[in-house]
Amino acid sequence: MNMNLNTPTETEQRMDVYASSGYPESDDHLDARDRMRTPLTGDTDEEPRPTEISVRGLRAGYGTKEVLKGVSMDIHANEVTAIIGPSGCGKSTFIRCINRMHELVPSAYAKGDVQFAGNNVYSSSVDPVLLRRKIGMVFQKPNPFPTMSIRQNVLAGLTLTGRLSGSEANTIVESSLKEAALWDEVKDKLDEPGMSLSGGQQQRLCIARTIAVKPDVILMDEPCSALDPVATARIEDLIAKLRADYTVVIVTHNMQQAARCSDRTAFFLMGELVEITNTDRIFTAPKDTRTEDYITGKFG
Repeated sequence: MNMNLNTPTETEQRMDVYASSGYPESDDHLDARDRMRTPLTGDTDEEPRPTEISVRGLRAGYGTKEVLKGVSMDIHANEVTAIIGPSGCGKSTFIRCINRMHELVPSAYAKGDVQFAGNNVYSSSVDPVLLRRKIGMVFQKPNPFPTMSIRQNVLAGLTLTGRLSGSEANTIVESSLKEAALWDEVKDKLDEPGMSLSGGQQQRLCIARTIAVKPDVILMDEPCSALDPVATARIEDLIAKLRADYTVVIVTHNMQQAARCSDRTAFFLMGELVEITNTDRIFTAPKDTRTEDYITGKFG
C-alpha cells in the first residue's frame, strides 16, 4: 500500500480547517487612502442578500493609537458574518464601533461612515442608547446580572428602559428563552438567580436578554471562548438558527468555528480588512497571500 508521508500542501491544510468545522451616495468625505483601500471580495453564484450595515472608511483607536485604519465592508442581512484575525488586529474594536460601545472607553475615538437603517450611526442625530437596542451585543464572558433572577435577566433591557408591559412579560420571557434554546432547561426555575446556571446556560441567558428587546443585529464578541466544547456546540447551533430572524456578526479566534457557523468571513490584520468573501471560499481559495498564511498557521 502506498502512503503519502509528505507534508500536506497549503491547499490541503486549508481544506482541513474548513472540513473540521446600502452605500452612502458619495464618498467624497472619505480620506483618499480609504477610497483606495478596497477589500478583496470573492465572486459568488448566488444573489447577495440585502446589506444590513455598510461600513466605509472606519478609523478608530484610543488616544494617539490607531486600531482600525480605514475599514470598509458590508454586512448582509440574515447572515452570519465571522471576523477572524490575530490578537490585536481590531476585530473587537470593529464590532464595538458598529453600535457605538467603543466610545464608552476613555480616550476612544471613531470616525467614518457606518450606515444602518438609513443613517450614519455617528451622526449627531442618532441616539446611541436607541441604536444599541437595535444592534445588541453578547460579550466574551457570560454576564447575567448577579442580583437578578432568570426572569428578571431576560426582561432587564425592557425594564430599565421603561418599555415593559406587565401583561406581556410572561410571553416575552418564554419566547426569548425559546429562541435562545434555554426554555426547556429553565422553565421550572425562572425565579432562581441567573448566576445559578452553568456557563453555557448563562451565555444563552445573555442571548435571550439581547433578543428580548427585539434587535435587528446581534454582535457576538468571542461568545464561546470561556465555554467547554459541549456548551460551545450549543451556542454554535443557536447561532445557525438565529440567522433566520437576525443579522449576526461573530468575532472568533477559532477558525473551525468560523467555518462551521458563518456564511461569510472577514480577515483582519493590523487594523485593516484584508479580505471578505463566502466562508467556504476564504478557507479553500483565499485571494490574498496574507489570508492564506494566517489560515495555514504561518502566523497568528
